[in-house]
Amino acid sequence: MQLTDVTLREGDQMPGREYSAEQKIECVRALDDLGVPFVQPAFPATGEKDQTVVSELSGTTDAEIVALARALERDIDAAVDAGADVVETFVSVSDRHLEHLLDASREEMLTMLTEAVDYIVDRGGTPHVTLADAFRTDHDDLVEVFEAIPNVPFVTLADSVGARTPATVGSSLDRLGDDVDLSRVGVHFHDDMGCGTANALTAYQAGVAKADVSVASLGERAGNSSLEEVVVACAVDLGDDLGIETDELVPVCRDVLDTLGEEYGDRKAILGEEISEHESGIHTAAMLSDPATLEPFDPAAFGGERRLVFGKSTGKDGARKLLERAGIEADDATVSAFKSALADRGPLELDEAVALAKREFGD
Repeated sequence: MQLTDVTLREGDQMPGREYSAEQKIECVRALDDLGVPFVQPAFPATGEKDQTVVSELSGTTDAEIVALARALERDIDAAVDAGADVVETFVSVSDRHLEHLLDASREEMLTMLTEAVDYIVDRGGTPHVTLADAFRTDHDDLVEVFEAIPNVPFVTLADSVGARTPATVGSSLDRLGDDVDLSRVGVHFHDDMGCGTANALTAYQAGVAKADVSVASLGERAGNSSLEEVVVACAVDLGDDLGIETDELVPVCRDVLDTLGEEYGDRKAILGEEISEHESGIHTAAMLSDPATLEPFDPAAFGGERRLVFGKSTGKDGARKLLERAGIEADDATVSAFKSALADRGPLELDEAVALAKREFGD
């Protein structure tokens, strides 16, 4: 499964956000270095800023630069004229969206879509398609759309309102796979019910070709499937790094967020400063022997850092192992004295705790 990063386009649509062209370009270059194969930074029809982003990046990245466009000639012209590698056009496909958003019949929508795809090709562009509200669309209607655009390499199914869970995503894709080649299928999930990452992983297992993701889930409402969570979960549990430079994942994602002025919590999965911090006496003692005892993965594998903290909660076993690490004979009296020293001087990180042992109890 390949990834399309949508952080910069989705994030820019959040209330109160207006990323500059310079911010977007800097972030795209970081994501490109990370190995993300597709990056969708802009919607050129919205104005000069997004046109500049695409034109400045055109031909300068290994990643394919994807420009979003409605199924309208003027939107497609803006994307192609800016130099986008891919023009991703989108249409609504559910009955509800056709009635209330597009105000069009299904036949009119299909005509609009096929004409848009043909126009992208005529303009020399590469078309991708996103089907809005696809996971609330009848199966046969979806198959009809795929059959209408047989030469589009990727057709992305969007769970536009985050209304689906892994169970229904899995069953929908399994059924779709009976009629459609899933190597053409992409997915786009929102996290309104907290299922964005889980849904993307379900789609991976179903065999889809591509998934939209965003750094720290940045995006409209509750955001999208998390880039860092999808990558780590696939690497750790499924043995697939998705072609990403995993040892740079955490620092690059943090840099992107810093560049955009976006905050993330200390306990944010993968990225948070506290998720690899351990202070409990039982935990730290075990992790001095074997960190995997209480960790799902080595944080360093993704550019993160483990932090062991010693102080009042450090037990005898932890104090003994620290003394042994410092090369000091850990008899009961020394362990007890060192435990008291940790309680007085803590909290201390591992290097500081070992230094204290050497200073207080070494020769």
